[in-house]
Amino acid sequence: MNPTSGTALPGSSLNAERRRRELDRLADGEVVDVLVVGLGATGAGVALDAATRGLSVAAIDAHDLAFGTSRWSSKLIHGGLRYLASGQLDVAHESAVERGILMERTAPHLVRAQPFVLPLTPLVSRGQAALARAGFAAGDLLRVGARTSRRTLPQPRTLSAVETRHLAPALRPVGLRGGLLSWDGKLSDDARLVTAIARTAAAYGARVLTRARALELHGDGALVRDETTGQELRVRARTVVNAAGVWAGGLIDDVRLRPSRGTHLVLRSETLGRLSAGLHIPIPGETNRFVLVLPQGDGRVYVGLTDEPVDGDIPDVPEVPETDIGFLLDVLGSALDVTVHRSDVVGAFAGLRPLLDTRDAEGRTADISRKHAVLTSPDGIVTVVGGKLTTYRRMAQDAVHAAVAVRGLTAGPCRTASLPLVGAAHPQTLAGLDVPPRLVQRYGSEAPAVHALGLEDPALAEPVVPGHPVTGAELVWAVRHEGALDTADLLDRRTRIGVVPEDRARAEEAARDALARTAAQAR
Repeated sequence: MNPTSGTALPGSSLNAERRRRELDRLADGEVVDVLVVGLGATGAGVALDAATRGLSVAAIDAHDLAFGTSRWSSKLIHGGLRYLASGQLDVAHESAVERGILMERTAPHLVRAQPFVLPLTPLVSRGQAALARAGFAAGDLLRVGARTSRRTLPQPRTLSAVETRHLAPALRPVGLRGGLLSWDGKLSDDARLVTAIARTAAAYGARVLTRARALELHGDGALVRDETTGQELRVRARTVVNAAGVWAGGLIDDVRLRPSRGTHLVLRSETLGRLSAGLHIPIPGETNRFVLVLPQGDGRVYVGLTDEPVDGDIPDVPEVPETDIGFLLDVLGSALDVTVHRSDVVGAFAGLRPLLDTRDAEGRTADISRKHAVLTSPDGIVTVVGGKLTTYRRMAQDAVHAAVAVRGLTAGPCRTASLPLVGAAHPQTLAGLDVPPRLVQRYGSEAPAVHALGLEDPALAEPVVPGHPVTGAELVWAVRHEGALDTADLLDRRTRIGVVPEDRARAEEAARDALARTAAQAR
């Protein structure tokens, strides 16, 4: 990439024109080796895995990249400590391995180390503190077992009360005995990770097609509707992978899911004051569950999350019930010296985890294993469900293995464990880029190209919303290279502006302008 040309990695750009051309080829009868349904992290990962094995790929989604669960996470790349505590050793090890792959090989520009403080308040007994301390030590052993460098993830340690409040001044000082410091992986943005995976797949020849809804799945393809025109077409494929997340059961019979809702609140950073670390706030009455306080570096803080079973039809965008908001605010109140009122909640979002419903799983969804499953239907459709964001790559690898086997396709070995995503580079290389660090954390080696758009047109260098760092240049880049087709794509997924409704409304004009600029350039 030429860092001053405003261009992206060859073949990785997704835009409306490329989408139209590739849909036309499929409508004309082009046959692909693999059709992937769903473009969350797992579906995009399947497309990348298959494409890098030398298979021809089409990947479709009824809405947009990361439209579903993949944009509603805690933005964390977990090392599996929670699963270790519940005896799921295989899931814990797999999570630690995949965390290391993302942080050190495939996406060091998007995932960085995040410190967390568990405050030892009067509600945390000395026995609970000892158990947590042992858990963090075990988590460090997971890091060792996954061969992740200590330079990447520092060692956990005990903090004094003064050190604890220095990192998180909002904590209540009365009765505070100190804290436990630990480290985990944090994404700059989960939807940006999905975008990077999808664009890398496109660079290897995958047809990445949003607004393409699968109406019916068959062993040799699918009936698909172009949601922008209403046209229906039959996409022909040698094998089909259903990676539709919480909607997977609606496409294939006998796939039973038990969705779980995870809710997050959005606060302005000034509500909690300076936070140099995230917080693990123990949930009163629970042994191994915490509410997370997650500073985002963009003037916002996320507070989550819940784990509640969801029954009935699956909505496109889950609603956040007031009971979840009240629960999270109550837990905050158990540890903070500041009172967070309902009026301080400027936004909220909820994601649905696609947990596999097993017959022996009773009680809370929090107790259902996060291990993924790959299922093959009688007509050869492969479905991948369960799992979590951290392990998307392994889920994709297993799904492609199954898809290749069921049809006897000729394919190379999996390459994704060592394949850098679009924008990835060595940390020293990224540190040497002469652009704002925030852009590097979101775009990696492409940051100079994004920055150049603002140098060419100073109007694009300005933030689109006062108090939020996203610029007009980022919106234009998203339309030209990241497949954004409308204002919702720009504000709700390519950026995080939309999680605060007030900010979203103020940014609508800038989003429309970015779309209009690109359309005018194309004429």
